[in-house]
Amino acid sequence: MIKKTLNKKENNMKILVLNGPNLNLLGTREPEIYGTTTLESIENEILEYSKSFHNVEIAFFQSNHEGEIVDKIQEAKSLYDGILINPAAYTHTSVAIADAIKAVNLPAVEIHLSNINTREDFRKKSLTAPSCIGQISGFGKTSYLAGLFCLIKHLEK
Repeated sequence: MIKKTLNKKENNMKILVLNGPNLNLLGTREPEIYGTTTLESIENEILEYSKSFHNVEIAFFQSNHEGEIVDKIQEAKSLYDGILINPAAYTHTSVAIADAIKAVNLPAVEIHLSNINTREDFRKKSLTAPSCIGQISGFGKTSYLAGLFCLIKHLEK
């Protein structure tokens, strides 16, 4: 379900921010890795930051279910200009999400709060990143803002 949007105008750049499993538990889930900031707080920071880009509309979606994420990516094709995605654990397991990103042919940036390359071996391989125009990880909540900035600059080309 889309929770928030900003600057609803016809000519706006529309970006979908997708969050995968367990990100709804941010703030309490393994704070030594993910910090104490909640997903709602990150979404509010994204909305605030997006105001500096006068033509950007942001929508958010989080799900713990792979199929719902795939469905939302497919719906995005006709509604959005780009996707900012934190696939979370599905990063390392979901061919379905990777294929959906490829299928809709929308620019997507993969982001992660933690540096997946310094974690367990299974987290170092992203199945979804090759379907994206780039990946940003390891900067906590700032990874979202950096990813949004890069996606907007890509879309402005």
